[in-house]
This record gives sequence, C-alpha cells and structure tokens, in this order.
Amino acid sequence: MARHCFTRRLTRGAAVFGLLAILSGGAAAEPSHGIAMYGEPALPPDFAHLPYANPEAPTGGRIVTGEVGSFDSLNPHIRQGSTPWQLRFLAYESLMGRSWDEPFTLYGLLAESVEVGAGGAWVEFHLRPEARFSDGSPVTVEDVIWSYETLGTEGHPRYRNAWTRVESIEAVGDRGVRIAFTEADRELALIMGMRPILKAAQWEGRDFTESGIDAIPVSSAPYVIDDFEPGRYVSLRRDPDYWGRDLPFRRGTNVIDEIRLEFFGDGTAMREAFVAGEITTIRESNAADWETDYDFPRVRSGEVVLSEIPHQRPTGMWGFVMNTRSPQFDDWRVREAMIQAFNYEFINQTQNGGLAPRITSYFSNSVLGMEPGEATGRVRALLEPFADDLLPGTLEGYEFPVSGGREANRAGIRAAMGLMEDAGYTVEDGVMTGPDGQPFTFDILLQQGSAENQAIINIYVEALARLGITPRVTTIDSAQYRERTDAFDFDMTWFARGVSLSPGNEQYLYWGCDMVDTEGSRNLMGVCNPAIDAMIDAMLTADSQDDYRAAVRALDRVLTAGRYVIPIWYSPVSRIAHVRELHYPERLPIYGDWLGFQPDVWWYEAE
Repeated sequence: MARHCFTRRLTRGAAVFGLLAILSGGAAAEPSHGIAMYGEPALPPDFAHLPYANPEAPTGGRIVTGEVGSFDSLNPHIRQGSTPWQLRFLAYESLMGRSWDEPFTLYGLLAESVEVGAGGAWVEFHLRPEARFSDGSPVTVEDVIWSYETLGTEGHPRYRNAWTRVESIEAVGDRGVRIAFTEADRELALIMGMRPILKAAQWEGRDFTESGIDAIPVSSAPYVIDDFEPGRYVSLRRDPDYWGRDLPFRRGTNVIDEIRLEFFGDGTAMREAFVAGEITTIRESNAADWETDYDFPRVRSGEVVLSEIPHQRPTGMWGFVMNTRSPQFDDWRVREAMIQAFNYEFINQTQNGGLAPRITSYFSNSVLGMEPGEATGRVRALLEPFADDLLPGTLEGYEFPVSGGREANRAGIRAAMGLMEDAGYTVEDGVMTGPDGQPFTFDILLQQGSAENQAIINIYVEALARLGITPRVTTIDSAQYRERTDAFDFDMTWFARGVSLSPGNEQYLYWGCDMVDTEGSRNLMGVCNPAIDAMIDAMLTADSQDDYRAAVRALDRVLTAGRYVIPIWYSPVSRIAHVRELHYPERLPIYGDWLGFQPDVWWYEAE
C-alpha cells in the first residue's frame, strides 16, 4: 500500500475513533456511489442524470452575467485579494458533487466511490482513473492530499475550521485517500467531499497565499478561464476535452459554451447594460422594481423573458449587522433599540411597495425555523442548561417589532428611547449621551454600488436623528470594504448569510467562538455564546431528523434573540430576467435558484 501521511498529535478524538472501531467490530464500510447526511441517497447507483437536469439539453451559446464591484485575483481559495465569487464553483471541481434536490446528499464526481466509518469517524474516497485536469494530466492522490493540506493551513478561513478536526490524511493504494477525524462527525465526511481539488504542480515554487491574476488556474471542471481583464470581465469557455462530460452527474449540465462575467460600478449601470442587451441575464431582488421596471421594449417583444423560480429553502439572514466587538453594541438593550428605531414597514413600502415579507429568524420560511411563542419539548430541553445566561425572548419567544407604517414610528422611537435609558444613556441638548459624557455614535460601513442599501440607510439615519443619534456613513470601494470587514473594522455594515436545509459545521464559521478573533472569518457580529456552540454541537451529533431539527430551531432562537442583525426582507421566489434563448428545466430543485442552478442546468437554444 502506497502511503503519503499527514498526522496530528493524538487527541481525545483519536481515542473516540479507536473506540468506535472496536465497537463496530472492525467491519469494513461498504463503498457507495453517494453519501447523505441522514438516510440513504435518493438516487440509485445507476441513476441516469440529476432529476432537475435536462439530459437532452443542447450544447453551445453563451450567457453573460453582471456583477457589481471589481476583482484583482483569480484565486478564490485565499484571503488575499478580491475574486469573482463564481470562480470557486465554475473553475474547480471536487471529489463529490451536490444534488440540490436533496437537503444534503453528494454523488461521486472526481471520486467514483466513498466509504464512511462508524458514526463518521473517517471517510475514504477512491478516484476515478479517467479524472483529468484541463491540461490533460491525471488527477492524482498526491494532488488531493496537497489540496487538502494547503487549503487547510494556508487557504481562506472557510477551510480551516474543518481542517482542525482532521486527525490524519493518507493515501490508500494508487487511487484512494482516507481522512480520519479527531471526533466522529457525519457531516465532516460530506464537507471533505466538497473541497476543491487543485493541481499541486502548478503551485510548486510559488507563494499560494499571494497568488493573484498572475496564474490562471489549471481546472478539472467543465470550464476553464479563457480571457479576462482585471476589474472588467472574466470569460470562461466550456472545455471540449472535459473528462467528465459523460458522467450521469454531469449529463444535461454545463452545456453553455461561454460564461462571461461582466463587472459594473453600481447596480444602475448593470441594469442599463441588461436593458441594452450587453448582458443576457439579471436577477432582481426588489419586488417593486420587478413589477414596474421590467416593461421595456425587449420584454414586450418577447426578446426578454421574466421568470420566477420558487424555492423551499430557509430565508437566511439579510440586513445590517451590529459588531459586538464595538463597545457601542456590546449591550443587547442598545441593539434592541437600534432594531426598534428601524421602521421596517415604512422602508418596505418605500423600497418595495410593501410587497416584500420580512425575515423573522435565521431559518424562517422552512421546517428548521423556530416556532412562535414559548420554547417547548426538545427545543426547550436543549436550551434549559443555559437559561440563566440566555437573553430575554430566547425561551419566551421573540418577534421583531411591527410599526404602523408611518414615517414617524412613534411607538418604535419611544421603545428605543426607553431601552437606551435602561442601558445608561440620556439625551442632553438633543444628543444621545453615554455615562462617560460622550455622544453616542457609530460608523455604518457600506460598499460602493449598492443603491438599495444606501437608500435604506438614508431613511434609517433620519429615524436615528429622532433619538439624538447621528451615525457616520462611510462608503468605500469593494477592495477597501473587503479589507475592513475582514479586519472587523466597522460598527455596523451590510450582512448577508444564506443558510441551507442542512446546516452543519459552517455554522461554527458564521457564529462560533473560535471565529471571533480570526480575521477574515464570517462571524461579523463578533458573537461568542456557549449556548450557540452547544446547539451546533447538538445539531451535528443528532441521531434522528427530529433531534436535528430541534437543535437547529434552538440555535435559531439564540441567534434571533441575540439581536445581532437588523433584518430586512426575503423573497419566496427568485426573479430572473433573461433573453429568450436561455432556458431552464421545468422540473426545479427544492433549493430553487441556488448554487448549481444558473448557469449549471441552463442551456442556450435559439428559436
């Protein structure tokens, strides 16, 4: 057996791994074509194609998308630089691929099979012998191990948390890779299957952490970068020699010849480019604009189609986050005051004609969302050990305030004023003043190009003035914005966290204690709450779907009652305007318009 091994110092988790092996009687796991978080994969080993893909989709054509902002790097796996976010999914491939018609199920991609140890103590992947990089070289076990080690130690923080839970990684024969974990965790096996695999030789003698636009990545994915201009566009072309084009997992997907990513200074310029035909598809997040602004000639003539894609996924959390590292927001009463002063109903009417429903919790609009009223049953049992330290509303039930829709929002302002007084603040000469005699103020950090966020904040600033609060609003370009948010150098800023129907280890990255002081982490609110970590632990070790849902609902309660984010709206549908030559299947995945939908299962066909 050929071996290349990376081993960590023995920990308690390794002992757990050994115990699990003894309890399982040493029985070998069976290789499988797929792996599911709970139960078995929905598709059999001989499945023909993903259920939401059209196996008869023709190849050819192009899709041109728009993006607000800029980029100065083509390496999406490091913290340095700004990268088109799509490259992480279009230009790289992983051992397993995700089906977006199941909560969390993976099927073989670079790997032809997967085996999982008892309770998720280890996972073993076996590479397909035909797997190739875009330069024709084979994908090897050495490439896989190098990718995991490099991303886990030098890559973006999104990869590091899972890597700290890896006990060892080693080659098994010519095409096998086994990863053992410090503690048994079913989800880790799936997470490891989704890591991008890079060509190790491309980075030999180079500083991986500083790579920008000087190295076009060698791909194993259906697309390769064909052309680019920093800050302007990236063009990806379909690789005619792509090794996996006949895999059932790929049948009917990735059939468009060119994907071009165009970059614009702001949303207005991007929309004008779509109206003019310079880009061929655009997503509209504003319900009112969808109703009023998409009646231009190309829509009336049928050249442009307006599609609404329903989904069954959680809302996630979108809004304005308060950084609890800042002394202004370390008191929950101040955060609640900021929420009370935010007149959602008036802002929604102004921005959306009142059409957009508000986000009510991190997992609302799904079976994982917290239920209204008092916590009961298994949810309450999970939270009770932390009852003395939970914020008001966690156990009793918490709801965001509802105003009458008038601009003055007198009830909300009164409530906010009372909360500020409870926190030790008073209004002196029309200025909200702290116990130290200093005016209460804070910085709202925005990224250039978001007209909607700016409009929301303008209304909010006027409301705060009624409390004697004058925040500073700072708008900067995307590179500066990334630098400052990575360093947590803000008091309040825009916040967007999509969550799935199968939340797992990534929840540690979003709001786990270990990420509070890790620059570049996604824990923007700076929360460190033992109850949150415990609910994530309970979620990851649940033995049944019922226990799993209870843990997520309990987590939802702690996060929502934490008053970390001022939420705005969500949409139960995605709104996509596109040229009529672009088509998608009638059978939609449960995730709707999510990763793996556009452009993956779309095709181009002229009438």
